[in-house]
This record gives sequence, structure tokens and C-alpha cells, in this order.
Amino acid sequence: MSPRMELAAITLDCPDPQALAAFYQQATGFEPHPKSDADFAGLTRADGLFIGFQRVADYRPPSWPDQVVPQQLHLCFKVTEGLDEAEARLLALGAGKPDHQAPGETWRVLTDPAGHPFCIVTR
Repeated sequence: MSPRMELAAITLDCPDPQALAAFYQQATGFEPHPKSDADFAGLTRADGLFIGFQRVADYRPPSWPDQVVPQQLHLCFKVTEGLDEAEARLLALGAGKPDHQAPGETWRVLTDPAGHPFCIVTR
């Protein structure tokens, strides 16, 4: 059997780790990590998945869809409510909605407060 890897953590660069952690904590319900500080904040899901946010000097947010500043990765979140309801909730928390949206009825592209694109999906 070949070695198996299990995803344990995802870390995003950003200008303000505490603010970005607060956005994702409100959006996902993950619990704040007790050792978060001004330069690195984290959230943990009940099964142990960790999302980290690290301060980067001169941070430049990714641009989408033009890739002038590449996004390098994006997150996809399955939502339990309808897309319109999830989008409205996330926009109220501080997400942005790019003008460009690819066609499709099962997903939307939003950006977090630091500019990282992420998708919400219903399937």
C-alpha cells in the first residue's frame, strides 16, 4: 500500500490574521485556536482540520479572474442553505463578490476580506 496523506491544515497569507480568522470563524463556526496571536491566528474544526492565517508584510491580495496577482489556491465551501441566502450572509460578514461570475447554478465565487477567492457550492 502506498503512503496516505491526510489534510491537517491550510494556511492563508494576509495582512491581519485576527480579522481574517474572525471572518472565517463567523462563516464556518470553526473554533478559535487558543494560541492565536497578532501574527498568526487559527481556527479548528471538530475533526481537527485547522485553518491558519499568517501575517505577511506587503501583502497583495490575489486578483480574480485576471490573475495579475495569482490566486495560487482557493477554498470551496459546501453550504447547507441556498446560494442566495449563503451569499447574503457572507456579504454581511465582509465578503466581496467579484463582477465576473462563471455560469452555473450550483456555485458562486466570493472573496474574503483579504481578497482570497473562495467558492460556495450546493453539492
